[in-house]
Amino acid sequence: MRWVGQDTFAAFGLSGAPGSDAFWDAVRSPAAIPDGDGWAMLFVRRGSEAASIGFESWSEPVPLLRWGETDCWYAEVRMPARLRVTYQFLVRDAAYADPLNPAGAGGDRSIAATPDAPSQPHWPLVGADDVLPLPRTRLRWNSERLGGRRTVRAHPVGGGGPVVLLLDGDDWLYLHPASAAFDSAVASGAMPPVTLVFLPARDRMAEFGCRPALWEAVRDELLPLVAESGVPADPERLVVAGQSLGGLSALYAALEFPDLVSRVACQSASVWWTPDAGDLADPLGGPVGGVVAARLRARPDLSGLRVAFDVGEHETRMLPHCALVETLAERAGATVRVSRSASDHDRAGWRHALLRDVAWALA
Repeated sequence: MRWVGQDTFAAFGLSGAPGSDAFWDAVRSPAAIPDGDGWAMLFVRRGSEAASIGFESWSEPVPLLRWGETDCWYAEVRMPARLRVTYQFLVRDAAYADPLNPAGAGGDRSIAATPDAPSQPHWPLVGADDVLPLPRTRLRWNSERLGGRRTVRAHPVGGGGPVVLLLDGDDWLYLHPASAAFDSAVASGAMPPVTLVFLPARDRMAEFGCRPALWEAVRDELLPLVAESGVPADPERLVVAGQSLGGLSALYAALEFPDLVSRVACQSASVWWTPDAGDLADPLGGPVGGVVAARLRARPDLSGLRVAFDVGEHETRMLPHCALVETLAERAGATVRVSRSASDHDRAGWRHALLRDVAWALA
């Protein structure tokens, strides 16, 4: 990071004296200019209090500098090529989206992308003040196996079809407009009609660790509930899509419940996981590939599995774990697709892979 001087605001295409009415009428944040093999990104905030920029996974918080005695706060942040990242402004104990950025992710987050980051077709631009419409079908799931009650939303796309189970479903309901994106992808012919089922997590570490309870509950309780709801759906053709710990859980299900899960789309799966990883100072410093790699070394018959792997190209510590599991899965007979997204460990960077890989899993 480096601080911006007065003569460099114009280099980012910003006119008018910083903090003036003309400046605020014209400014959009962030702005980008080339910087060596990456980009310089200028973030601007209007306010009276000191603040910093909090990035999801990619960087430590970056403080903003005040321009003189004005209400203009700014920071120039160097970003590598091909990066899409979620960020928010941090002011004391509060966090909120960038009001100068039209690309939001829920009410308190924004999305920045370097100019060379690949486009994400089908995902609409959603501002921080926009409220995402929820699917009409709401299923009340009282789970005996998991305990407690949760609300599961279902959305038939293009008339409905194979069930696409979205783990961490609330993120895809309230932060990123998955329903609209799948609607667009199906309408354009990029994938066949599907029925989205948004599964919320109550305790991610407990539910997405390699334990059978979640998948027994999905098999014996949730999918029958979907079938009985009247929503057009084909639970017999199931795709499980998960990210991070959700991706780990999807792979575990494919290994331990092959009659249930034979199509998986996982992004940045936490395959570093071992039963004691959460107690370690460095959870990613354990055995490469964790328990999933250990299971795959036994060469289970995965000839019936289609699995798409994606991981952020900037996730340097995740890459060895994911690469080993990708190789071992293919050696065990799975049909494998491997890709890398222009992101760190960030849902904003996984969005295109989600659509593309669900379509591939159904092919």
